[in-house]
Amino acid sequence: MRDLKIPEHRHPEKARRPDNPQPKKPAWIRVKAPGGKGYADTAKIMRDNKLVTVCEEAGCPNVGECWSQGHATMMIMGEVCTRACTFCNIATGKPPEDLDVFEPGRVADAVKKLGLNHVVITSVDRDDIEDGGAAHFAQTIRAIRKQSPDTTIEILTPDFIRCDPSVLEQVVEARPDVFNHNLETVPGLYPQVRPGARYFHSLRLLQRVKEMDPSMFTKSGIMVGLGEDRQAVMQVMEDMRAADIDFLTIGQYLQPTPKHHKVDRFVHPDEFAAYEKAAYGKGFLMVSATPLTRSSYHAGDDFARLREARIRKLSGQ
Repeated sequence: MRDLKIPEHRHPEKARRPDNPQPKKPAWIRVKAPGGKGYADTAKIMRDNKLVTVCEEAGCPNVGECWSQGHATMMIMGEVCTRACTFCNIATGKPPEDLDVFEPGRVADAVKKLGLNHVVITSVDRDDIEDGGAAHFAQTIRAIRKQSPDTTIEILTPDFIRCDPSVLEQVVEARPDVFNHNLETVPGLYPQVRPGARYFHSLRLLQRVKEMDPSMFTKSGIMVGLGEDRQAVMQVMEDMRAADIDFLTIGQYLQPTPKHHKVDRFVHPDEFAAYEKAAYGKGFLMVSATPLTRSSYHAGDDFARLREARIRKLSGQ
C-alpha cells in the first residue's frame, strides 16, 4: 500500500533520479519551528474538517507563522497531483479517488470556524478529470460565499491545459476576488522544472481571466534560484504586464529533497529588493519579492493593499 509519508512513495517518478545535494540555507532564510496554541488550533480545525493544506503538503517554510495566526491555504481535490514538477513536494501519481462532493462544504465550514477575512484556496492538478476540477473550484467559492459572505476569496488554480477552454468561464463566473495562477519559473526552464505545463498557455490563461472580467484581480508568481538569470526574470515581468497581471510574487526556491531540482543559488535580499523596484516600475499594482515570499504568504494584508493601490490608480494619485 502506498504511504505518502515515504519519499519514494510520495514521488515515485523521482525515485531513480540522481541525488542533488541540498546546500545549507543562509541566515536570511531560517525560520522558527511551528508551535503554539494558535498553530494547534488551526491544525485541529483542518483535521476535524478532513482538509488538506498546501502549507503541509508543499513543506512551506512559513507554516508556523501563518497557522499561529489562524491562516491556512486549503488544498482541494485530494493530495495526489497528476503532474510531476521537479520543484514541488506535493505527492504525485494517479489520484486514488474521485472528487469529494462534500469537500466544498467542509472548506466553507473551516473558513467560518477560523473567522477568516481572506482565504486562499488552491488544488493539485487533476488531469484525470474532464474539466480539470473547474466546477469543483466554482462550488467551493459559492459554498464559502454562502457561509462567510464578507470573506474575500483568492484562488490559486491549475492551468486546465487539457480541458476545453470554456471551463475557465465556470471559475470566473463564481467571482473569486483574486485569480492566481503561478508561472513558477522563466520559460527556458520549463522543460526541466515544469515539464507538464506550457509557459504561454499559463500566461494566456491569466490574460483570458482579465478579458472575461476586467475588475477581477489577477496574480502570478515565480521562484528564483532555479538557474534563471536576471534578464529572463525581467522578461517574465514584461510578459505578465502585457497580460495585465496585477500582482507579482517572487520567492526563493527551496529544494524539498535530494531528488528534486537543485538549488542553483540563494538569491540575496538586496536582489529581491531590486526586483521589487523594477516590477513596480513596470506597472504592477502589488509586488511581494523576498526570499520567503510564497503565493499565499500575508495574502490577506496584501489583498487590502492591492485594493488600495487600484483605488489610487483610478483616482490618478
